[in-house]
Amino acid sequence: MAALPQSITASGDALETALPGYLQRLNPDQRRAVEFGVTPGAAGMAGAPLLIIAGAGSGKTNTLAHRVAHLVVNGVDPRRILLLTFSRRAAAEMCRRVERIAAAALGPKASVLSEGLTFAGTFHAVGARLLRDYAAHIGLDPAFTIHDREDSADLMNLVRHEMGFSKTEKRFPAKGTCLSIYSRVVNAQAPLAAILASAFPWSVGWEAELKTLFAAYVEAKQRQNVLDYDDLLLYWAQMVGEPSLAAEIGGRFDHVLVDEYQDTNRLQASILLGLKPDGRGLAVVGDDAQSIYSFRAAEIRNILDFPGHFTPRAAVVTLDRNYRSTQPILAAANAVIAEASERYAKELWSERASVERPQIVTVRDEIEQANFVASEVLAAREAGLALKSQAVLFRASHHSGPLEVELTRRNIPFVKFGGLKFLDAAHVKDVLAVLRFAENPRDRAAGFRVLQLLPGIGPASARRMVDAVSAVGALVPALEAQTPPPRSGEDWPGFLDLLRRLGSRAAGWPAEIDQVREWYGPHLERLHEDAATRQADLVQLAQIATGYASRERFLTELTLDPPDATSGRAADPLLDEDYLILSTIHSAKGQEWKSVHVLNVVDGCMPSDLAVGSAKDIEEERRLLYVAMTRAKDHLHLIVPQRFFTHGQSSRGDRHVYASRTRFIPSPLLRHFSARLWPEPVESGSATAPSEGPRIDVRARLRSMWS
Repeated sequence: MAALPQSITASGDALETALPGYLQRLNPDQRRAVEFGVTPGAAGMAGAPLLIIAGAGSGKTNTLAHRVAHLVVNGVDPRRILLLTFSRRAAAEMCRRVERIAAAALGPKASVLSEGLTFAGTFHAVGARLLRDYAAHIGLDPAFTIHDREDSADLMNLVRHEMGFSKTEKRFPAKGTCLSIYSRVVNAQAPLAAILASAFPWSVGWEAELKTLFAAYVEAKQRQNVLDYDDLLLYWAQMVGEPSLAAEIGGRFDHVLVDEYQDTNRLQASILLGLKPDGRGLAVVGDDAQSIYSFRAAEIRNILDFPGHFTPRAAVVTLDRNYRSTQPILAAANAVIAEASERYAKELWSERASVERPQIVTVRDEIEQANFVASEVLAAREAGLALKSQAVLFRASHHSGPLEVELTRRNIPFVKFGGLKFLDAAHVKDVLAVLRFAENPRDRAAGFRVLQLLPGIGPASARRMVDAVSAVGALVPALEAQTPPPRSGEDWPGFLDLLRRLGSRAAGWPAEIDQVREWYGPHLERLHEDAATRQADLVQLAQIATGYASRERFLTELTLDPPDATSGRAADPLLDEDYLILSTIHSAKGQEWKSVHVLNVVDGCMPSDLAVGSAKDIEEERRLLYVAMTRAKDHLHLIVPQRFFTHGQSSRGDRHVYASRTRFIPSPLLRHFSARLWPEPVESGSATAPSEGPRIDVRARLRSMWS
């Protein structure tokens, strides 16, 4: 590891007085990560590559923000910093922190921040921006539009139908499956055959047809000048694969910083190595113990192998002080992850002492599990712990079914994460498709969807019309030349008038979205019974639109990073002032609660029966349990049902299956937990049976109340 700055090797009061004020709030390991490779006064100098292993609750975001601010304070132009995150919200929060830290440090000199971090965002958002900048270099029309996942699936389906795969004798993979296979191949940078065998075994027999379909899908996108999510990374990777172009793009940035590096896929890793092949100025932050997204093609080897990509090897700084959990919770979590076959060694520790160890709670079955959680949640609430401070986590969404019934029965409000996303709602997709079609008439998927909103226009008519638009190249003239089906006659003129107004841009943005909403209103009433509720979503969409400078920016950024909103139909629990959190472990990553209950901590659920195909799969399941445990601040309950009811077994009918505690907590690790049975055993000598004494006829008394 490279030598540390002198201020870091000092000790005691001398260290504190030598440090700038904004660094004094950091612990020694965080300061090492912040100061590494930064030479005061040498703004253009980029240090050696750095890997920051940030344990759960170790202040990762704070450390990364301080590193960026430290670069700016020491003279680095913020416009020459590339900060890559996995959500726009994370990038925005990081920018706010950086500005606050740097402004406090620079004082009157803070004018350097006036332009801010102009290249801070998600991989996909930054990729879209660079593709527009360098479109001429790679034969791409800069006026391209971007398809979200559903638009891409629709286009895949269109191509699938045109090639005759929707009429095969044996069932061909559905459009969503086809897109998932294509996306996995692209992001994992793996052969189609290997992806089919490992993740889509039921589609192995269609390998040749899928290759043909994917080739046609790529050609269709290029003809229509549209890109999908995967293209934003794929085109970027192709650009930095060309040495001269890679040098030009990489030369725009003195420092490249990446958050959540354990969640990157092979394609994203190849982009980073293309931008900074020698690693100079490259710093990545992540935790191999929290790598749980392989189903999205995340590759844990990216972070495990990172230091070895460079000569000399990248430096590694480990953040192991936890600011979230009590020490007993951390001791148990450390013991679980210590069993991993390969990892960066770290031992999380905390100054938060406690005598309460995490509990392993044994219950009879899933019904008793639901009763236990509901009872514990209510008891904690009575003791002053708000429902929002408590969470129930589970490996798979359906694991919470019995609990949801019990919570409803007891009138305990809850919110379950993992429902329909705002932009996935059909009516929102419809409005966005109109805007996309007006923005890019060659966008066949958008046109195909919009035209079928009109009465009488089905897939065949819609396809004929989008073919005509593609041939003519002008939207309104091509459609004016078409003869609409009789049933659409009354709606056709209004539709063409809307497209003319959107094409002229006379109303300006965001008034254009109001024009679309006005036109769409009657169709919404016709297509959906709950039109009033859906209309409220469109009002919200219009409000979101006011935050974007143009239609193109709105469509691009909204597609890349949709807002965190749910349809009003799913938001009823939020009407309560307090509610319990239910979440899959995957959705809970990055969150924390004072009390956490983890359901079904048994073999078959954790690890899942569906995820034990290889040692690599089992190791990820271990990390899932670790992530669940490290969400808890004060109280942690791991619940072990002894049996599960299975329905409809073909040979044996309905039956109970007995389960055992997860293999990830073998007997030697039990010393880190306290054991609990629920319901509590009844002590001997207590009243276990009715006493002998006078008997009363309660039924007669109840009848007499109404006589």
